[in-house]
Amino acid sequence: MKTGIFRIISNLPLTENVYKMVLYGDVSHITAPGQFINIKIDGLYLRRPISVHDMTEDTVTIIYKVVGEGTERLSRMQKGELDIMTGLGNGYVTEDSGEKPLLIGGGVGVPPLYMLAKQLIAEGKEVTVILGFNKESEVFCEKDFVSLGCKVYVTTADGSYGIKGFVTEAMKDVDYTCFYTCGPEPMLKAVYKASRTHGYFSFEERMGCGFGACMGCSCKTITGYKRICKEGPVMKKEEILWEN
Repeated sequence: MKTGIFRIISNLPLTENVYKMVLYGDVSHITAPGQFINIKIDGLYLRRPISVHDMTEDTVTIIYKVVGEGTERLSRMQKGELDIMTGLGNGYVTEDSGEKPLLIGGGVGVPPLYMLAKQLIAEGKEVTVILGFNKESEVFCEKDFVSLGCKVYVTTADGSYGIKGFVTEAMKDVDYTCFYTCGPEPMLKAVYKASRTHGYFSFEERMGCGFGACMGCSCKTITGYKRICKEGPVMKKEEILWEN
């Protein structure tokens, strides 16, 4: 974990309320896809945790949704600098992905899967991606995954684009050796029930500190409660105990 100053390079809308921001700074502590950064926004007490979408040797890209005062302020920043903590969370591992990994993202759970897809493609894997949204106007990143060489399915709840229904509808006919998923908890629960192999879940959770000090983002597992920000956000399918 490291705290540093990052300069805003660009901050552009992808949909009505989803933005893509590129930041320049020291990214050396970001070591795995699925990790997140924690952004300090002037005038607000708590930092905002946002997953890493992509990175180069000196930039990090995030994709975030405007859901409150913090992200609304962030969406209006076109230049300037931000105080950011990097290298947070444990990220995805790919050693046991097999030859045909499946990536499943819902809404703003999609962004961290892009960097994971890049790594799996580089390892010579045959990657399939399922992206879930409510409607066509909310769809983003589809072409980015296609450009990597992934086979991509898009589902929309209202059927306005791609496959009508939820991500589990697209899972039915996909042949896969391992799955990776990130999204809202109802989607994660549905994926858990529909999945046919081992896999990894990345949890979206409100965080207080972002580095394990406050215990405010705990998740129940077979070995007790784990902190989403510290022992997570990525957890193995086999260790999760779902709360009713």
